[in-house]
Amino acid sequence: MEPQKEAGTPRDPVARPPATSRCETPNEEERREGGTAPPAAVLDEESDGASADGLWELPVEPAERRPECSRCSRPQKVCLCPFLPLHPLHISTHLYIIQHPAEESKVLRTVPLLAACLPQDKCKVKIGRRFSEERDPELSAVCRRSGTLILYPGDEAANLEEFILDSPVYPSTIIIIDGTWSQAKDIFYKNSLFRLPKQVQLKTSISSQYVIRTQPTNRCLSTLECAAVALSILEKNNDIQETLLRPLQALCSFQLQHGAQIRLSKEYLLKNGLYPKPMPKNKRKLRKMELLMNSVKI
Repeated sequence: MEPQKEAGTPRDPVARPPATSRCETPNEEERREGGTAPPAAVLDEESDGASADGLWELPVEPAERRPECSRCSRPQKVCLCPFLPLHPLHISTHLYIIQHPAEESKVLRTVPLLAACLPQDKCKVKIGRRFSEERDPELSAVCRRSGTLILYPGDEAANLEEFILDSPVYPSTIIIIDGTWSQAKDIFYKNSLFRLPKQVQLKTSISSQYVIRTQPTNRCLSTLECAAVALSILEKNNDIQETLLRPLQALCSFQLQHGAQIRLSKEYLLKNGLYPKPMPKNKRKLRKMELLMNSVKI
C-alpha cells in the first residue's frame, strides 16, 4: 500500500512578497517636510517599482502535463506497456480497490499498472474515505455477499491460503485498500461496510520489490504486490503473480537508472541505527518505533 516526480504539475500561483519598509535618509526626510521636488533618480526608482508591481498581477500559466499513455497511465515517453500482458489476464475473481484520494495524484502509484493487466469488469477502483449503502449501493451489496473477502492484516484476519481450503463458499471477490498504512487503517475502521466481509491476510516471506518507496517493515507489500499474491492464490496460478509484478519491476528499474535511490524500510533503518530522523516525543509514535525495532506486529 502503497513514496515521488515525473509528470509536471500545475504551478502554484506566485505569492507576492510582503512589502519591505525602507528607512528614510535625513535628506529624504528633509525634502518631504520642506516640500522640495524629489530628484529624477527618485522618480525613476518609483516608476521602476510600479512597473515591477505590475508583474505580480500577470496571470501565471500552468505547466502543461506530458501526454499520458491511455493504458498504463504513464507519460508516453516512459510508457510501461511493453511490460504489460498483451491481453488482460483471464481471471474469475473480482477485485475491488478502495483507494484513498491522496493516492490518486501520486506519480509512482501502482494501481493503474494493476488495472491495465486485468479485465475492466474484474477490477474496479473506488476512490474515497467514507462509504455507505446510501453513497455506494454496489459496494454495499458486494460487502454483504458471502463470497467476498477483504485483505487487511490483524489478529482477527485468517491466512488466505488456509481459509480457502476450509471455506464452504469459494471466494469470488476480494477487496484491497490502497493508501499509506495510516490511511488504510482509517478507511478500514471508520467504514462499517468493510467489517462485513471475511477479513484475511497474506502469510508470505517475500520482500517488497517496490524499492523506490519506503515501507514500515520488510514484510509490507505495495497494493499491486498484495493483489498479485492474493490473485495467484485464489486463481491457483503462480504465473499471475509473475505477470503482475513485471511492470512494477520495470518501473523501479527505470527510476533507479534515472536518479532514484533504493528505499530501505523503517524497520531496517531503526534496527541498524540508520534512521535519519530524531525519535518522536509522542508516546504513541515512540511505541510504534519500538515495536518496529523489536519486529512486533503493529
